Amino acid sequence: MDATALTHASFPIQLHVACAVLALLIGTLMLFWRKGTSLHKALGRIWIALMIGVSLSSFLISEIRLLGPYGPIHILSLFTLFGLWGGWQAIRAGDVRMHRTTMISVYGGGLIGAGLFTFLPGRIMHQVVFADGGATALLAGLGIGAILVALYYQRRRAAL
Repeated sequence: MDATALTHASFPIQLHVACAVLALLIGTLMLFWRKGTSLHKALGRIWIALMIGVSLSSFLISEIRLLGPYGPIHILSLFTLFGLWGGWQAIRAGDVRMHRTTMISVYGGGLIGAGLFTFLPGRIMHQVVFADGGATALLAGLGIGAILVALYYQRRRAAL
C-alpha cells in the first residue's frame, strides 16, 4: 500500500476518501453494535454527516465524464442522498424496519458498491491499494469477507 497518489490528489478527492473511510469504519461498527442506544444515535448522526460529505464531494470529482462533468457514479451519489433522507425520515416516524433497510442499503450501495469502483485500474485508490502487488487488496478482501460472514451468522442467530 502506498498513499503517495492520494497525497498528491486534489483536495476534493482527499476529502471524499477521508469521509468514505470514516463512514465505512463507523458504519461497519454500527452493524454489529446494539441499536437504539444513545451511542447508536450519536454515531448515526456522524455517519449521516460523513455520507453527505462523501456524496457532495463526489460532485467535485469528475474523472469519468459521461454527461458534462458528471458520470454514472454521480447517480449513485444522488440515490445515497435521497436514501439518507428517507432513512432519517423513517426513524423520525418510528418505522425502525424501514430505517434499518434503508440505511443498510445506503451502506451497501453507497459505500461498498461505489467503493469497489474506486479500485478499477487507472483510479487513485487502485494506485494506493495495489502498489504492493495486491497484498493489501487481498487482506482487504479477506476482511470484507469476514465481516459478511459475521453479519450472516449474527442475523441467523438473531432469527432463531
